[in-house]
Amino acid sequence: MKKLMISAVFTLFVSTLPAFSQVGQDLKNAGVDTKDAAVTGAKKTKNGTKKAYHATTKGVKKGVNKTATVTAKGADKVAGKTDTNPKQ
Repeated sequence: MKKLMISAVFTLFVSTLPAFSQVGQDLKNAGVDTKDAAVTGAKKTKNGTKKAYHATTKGVKKGVNKTATVTAKGADKVAGKTDTNPKQ
């Protein structure tokens, strides 16, 4: 009877070992998945920021050029209209 008890406990112990190792592997996989998700999120944030920066820069340059063109046209229209002797 004693041998049967020992053998039953040993069998029970050996049968639960793979379950513990599976839990450990699952935890490792969860950690790796979390890391990969963080890296992917950081890369996408970086790319989105780059796109926004370039779009903003392009828009500002376009606006500055339009303003400079309109200012030059306005200056040309007024150039000959200055009066050195104001009427009194």
